[in-house]
Amino acid sequence: MSLEKHQAEAKRWLSQAQSDLRAARGSVTQSAFEWAAFQAQQAGEKSIKALWYHNGLDPWGHSLAELIQEFPLPNIRSQLTPFLDHAKHLDKLYIPTRYPNGLPALTPSEVFTKPEAEQAIEKAHQIIEHVAAQMKA
Repeated sequence: MSLEKHQAEAKRWLSQAQSDLRAARGSVTQSAFEWAAFQAQQAGEKSIKALWYHNGLDPWGHSLAELIQEFPLPNIRSQLTPFLDHAKHLDKLYIPTRYPNGLPALTPSEVFTKPEAEQAIEKAHQIIEHVAAQMKA
């Protein structure tokens, strides 16, 4: 894929990340806190993948932490490193927010709380804002 196509793809991924974040906020208003947390994880993941594409790279995987730690360009990886704890927090939401057998005895809808969903949304928001700024630079 050419750099021009990668950058067009980056815009698509960032746009979807922003849409996922809006959806997460909507899920909070519906008290679907587990779903909001998962949507926040997805928003963060898609935004980091957008940055990969923006730089002519092809991302793979679902772990935000790995996408940051394995970013091939050291200068950009170092700019993402401050978000590593956010990424690890969001990574923990990938499975247990969706599957009844991801948690002992209770379902995700019974376990996840509004503060947890709001925290995930804020962490994803910060990552998205950083990525968007990097893509404009």
